[in-house]
Amino acid sequence: MPRSVNHVASRAKRKNLMKLAKGYFGRRKNVWTVAKNAIEKGLVYAYIGRKQKKRSYRSLWITRINAGARQYGMSYSQFMGKVNKSGIALNRKVLADLAMNHPEAFKAVVDTVNK
Repeated sequence: MPRSVNHVASRAKRKNLMKLAKGYFGRRKNVWTVAKNAIEKGLVYAYIGRKQKKRSYRSLWITRINAGARQYGMSYSQFMGKVNKSGIALNRKVLADLAMNHPEAFKAVVDTVNK
């Protein structure tokens, strides 16, 4: 009995992966084994990058809050400690936006925290 091979499915799988390789340079875009490796590596980098993006945004927010707090004679750690003690439920993203784009609102938060 002859061996049964599903060429339709395997061709479709290769075709989908080669679509992902569109735009790559050199043999990465048209040679199956090279393209497959490049796509797999690219997907790994994409996964890692989604985690790194969260880290980099958090550090940016911390930098902005620190700059805003230092205008009022406080360090970042002192400010965040007082914010947490006073029960203000604003996260770092919102505080950084206030410090950057709405300084009067950030000053109100600082005044509330210092009381």
